[in-house]
Amino acid sequence: MSPEDFLKEIQAIGEKFLLKLQKLPKADPVEIASFSVVLLFIATVLVLTIIACSCCCYSCCGCDGRPDPRHKKSRVRPAA
Repeated sequence: MSPEDFLKEIQAIGEKFLLKLQKLPKADPVEIASFSVVLLFIATVLVLTIIACSCCCYSCCGCDGRPDPRHKKSRVRPAA
């Protein structure tokens, strides 16, 4: 898929989303509820992704941006 096709696809999805938002006040309650569930799912995934990335970056780098030496993996050699 070329970048132009990708941008056209994203634009089409955005236009469909805006059209759905414009029709939402006149929609029946089931459609409003299902749309709300989809939006809640998307928001939940985004929030959990942000939390996971921030926790990963914090454990790797610490809050000052330098790597924390306590989190380095050390190899254990067998006793001979």
